Amino acid sequence: MKIAMVGSGYVGLVSGACFADFGHDVVCIDKDQSKIDRLNDGVMPIYEPGLGALVGGNVKAGRLSFTTDLAEGIRGASAIFIAVGTPSRRGDGHADLSFVHTVAREIGEHLSNDAVVVTKSTVPVGTGDEVERILADSGTQHRFAVVSNPEFLREGAAIGDFKRPDRIVIGAEDEFGRQIMQQVYRPLFLNESPILFTSRRSAEIIKYAANAFLATKITFINEIADLCEKVGGDVQDVARGIGLDGRIGKKFLHAGPGYGGSCFPKDTLALLKTAEDHESPLRIVEAVSKVNDSRKRAMGRKVVEALGGSDAARGKRVAMLGLTFKPNTDDMRDSPAIAIAQTLDDAGISVSAFDPEGMELARPLMPEVEMVGDPYAAIEGADAIVIVTEWDAFRALDLDRVKALAKAPVLVDLRNIYKAHEMRSAGFAYTSIGRP
Repeated sequence: MKIAMVGSGYVGLVSGACFADFGHDVVCIDKDQSKIDRLNDGVMPIYEPGLGALVGGNVKAGRLSFTTDLAEGIRGASAIFIAVGTPSRRGDGHADLSFVHTVAREIGEHLSNDAVVVTKSTVPVGTGDEVERILADSGTQHRFAVVSNPEFLREGAAIGDFKRPDRIVIGAEDEFGRQIMQQVYRPLFLNESPILFTSRRSAEIIKYAANAFLATKITFINEIADLCEKVGGDVQDVARGIGLDGRIGKKFLHAGPGYGGSCFPKDTLALLKTAEDHESPLRIVEAVSKVNDSRKRAMGRKVVEALGGSDAARGKRVAMLGLTFKPNTDDMRDSPAIAIAQTLDDAGISVSAFDPEGMELARPLMPEVEMVGDPYAAIEGADAIVIVTEWDAFRALDLDRVKALAKAPVLVDLRNIYKAHEMRSAGFAYTSIGRP
């Protein structure tokens, strides 16, 4: 089957490459000529483990290609995926659907055969109805169906998530759409991956509801971590204790500096705006969003306190290890590191930082931070070291070398990757999250 993927960003590129690996003929389309040129040269526009090899192998096999020509790209495609960005709209926080609507109009203008148009982008409920209206208004004489097929890919583990999914959600309103999507996902169906068929609007809600629930789990355990610090508990023990309950589960119960990335911040906000428009308030999600925003600067204040308070901290230097919102990605969107660095700068503290993949994208977002070439260069002469992102490269630092390079052995571990008693035995003034 020929599949067209309109949008060659994170979701579109990973999905397109994986579909090609299943044996489909896939064309990835993007208006950014420089991105398409880089892809044709084998250069990935994002960092995702294994993506370069996956793309390269399928290009070589002739199953994956790239173009800026939408009309040519969708010609003969049975399934046309819309995988463009839906950022938060300036001014009101709603999801900006302008890219989705533009692509829908272009598809309608150039549709040359019967096809299913699939919204892979994260879109508010009712977007599929609008895409269907746009296609109908285009005057196309070809049969089409509009389907919602939300993605559930974790950055840093996206290829595995796509090939071994917890579930595949397909929101279709007619049999034509369901049949085409069954063919698209037939390789996964044979692997007994659960496929859930729903209405289109239900599928659109599922994506937002899933992200909001996961964001709630993260925020919940972060607040429990704060309580543990006050009363002398250990949040890691608490997380294990509640996570072993099958009704709760152990995932997303790792205390830290707050969530970031391309999904949770904007999706919780978009869900709140949809709820507000329909006069159906989501008070829990509203609290989650507010608590997470405030937590990031609170982590900066935690570093200031580790340096002895605002007066003592002024003029000192901090080494930040990790900038991306999570490891195994170069994504800086809404990363806690941004707010932490700004808080430190506001307190008169200079910051040097290292991240294995994120520094190029971080530089324009954090102009006050000095970017250096390795973790030890960041640590040299620092009054405190802060672990912001739990990259593997930071899990086994040479502690003797760290102490020799740093001005003071103060370590603030915002990801709890070290054991407190071991760090204190090694001579560090050690601060973690939610542990006595």
